[in-house]
Amino acid sequence: MKIQIKHAQGLGPIHEDALAIRKAVFIVEQGVDIKDELNDQTAEENAIHIVIYADSKLAATARVLAESDDTWHIQRVATLFPLRGQGLGRQLMEYIETLAPSYGIQNLVLGAQIQARGFYESLGFTAVGADFFEAGIQHVHMKKEL
Repeated sequence: MKIQIKHAQGLGPIHEDALAIRKAVFIVEQGVDIKDELNDQTAEENAIHIVIYADSKLAATARVLAESDDTWHIQRVATLFPLRGQGLGRQLMEYIETLAPSYGIQNLVLGAQIQARGFYESLGFTAVGADFFEAGIQHVHMKKEL
């Protein structure tokens, strides 16, 4: 499988590809209301959208938003169902970690769906605080220093 990873800030073709993956995973598969998934137009416009293409086809995505001068909030991490379990999520997160220093980022935070907690722990993230619900799905806050 040939992997290509692209990123771009704001709206445009990369954002459109990211949305296609997010809609398939969050709205169709997990039943998240589209209003919850697309609830923040400012975030969509300001975020860095990252997309993995496997053999030139959509595979996985994430978006990152600056939470402060040295912290990114990773959101909307998703891999299309047929491609799960092939290490794409790990490659996506490693790409974000590689990209972060060029933006002055030293810390990463995210809200992980409970079933993905172990995955993020395997990448060096630690859980902080109490669990919470977002779009009807239980999550946990996690962080990592780079």
